[in-house]
Amino acid sequence: MGLRVFALVVSTVLISSCGSKKDVVYFQNASAFETIVSDNSNLNRFKIDDVISINVSTLDPQASVPFNIMKGYVEGGMRPEELDYIIDKNGEIDFPVLGKVKLLGLSPGEAKTLLTERLKDYLKDPIINIRLKNFTVTVLGAVNRPGTYPVNGEQITVLEALGLAGDLNIKGMRENVMVIRDFNGTKVYTRIDLTKKEVLNSPVYYLTQNDVVYVEPNKSLIASATLDSRSSIALSIASIIITTTVVLITRN
Repeated sequence: MGLRVFALVVSTVLISSCGSKKDVVYFQNASAFETIVSDNSNLNRFKIDDVISINVSTLDPQASVPFNIMKGYVEGGMRPEELDYIIDKNGEIDFPVLGKVKLLGLSPGEAKTLLTERLKDYLKDPIINIRLKNFTVTVLGAVNRPGTYPVNGEQITVLEALGLAGDLNIKGMRENVMVIRDFNGTKVYTRIDLTKKEVLNSPVYYLTQNDVVYVEPNKSLIASATLDSRSSIALSIASIIITTTVVLITRN
């Protein structure tokens, strides 16, 4: 009988461990040495209220001065400063000399091409650098370090964002991660399954500025949170009852 009980316990532990592995391991259906080509066709596109810096330069530094905000006098003359533009509700910026330029929906590369064409009438071989300055992603839910994180480069994957947040904790649902994307007031909700290799080709695998990644907690975490809440209420009620009882006994 003892051996049977021991075998039953071992079997239960093995089954539960298999279940937990299924819940937490990423890319479970990826084979050894399998090649997966990720569709890296994602381009960040400018949105309303985006903050961008634009710097224009040429072989003749003085020629590009009117197209850059001047920081002031330094040794050797005036030095151009990166100007932060905010894309207004019409999707435009007010660019020196050129006036209104619509950048809404353009990628940084497309914006460079547009400005280069517009500046050809004023400058010879202009060099334009554009940088998105409000590129942040927010990671919430069952992760170790939820928060909003700045992105230094031009792109970030959902896996990299989760890495910034310290990865999912043990009770985060790998198969039900939501990415919330906003484009000019229209929000799109996309769910991805991190346990499947197909996530690499998801349209939200590469995040865009201000995306929100939400990791849903599993049932055990929700249940434990509810239990903790009920326990706190029960302890508070018990404390009140004990205090009231002591007061009544003391008065008598």
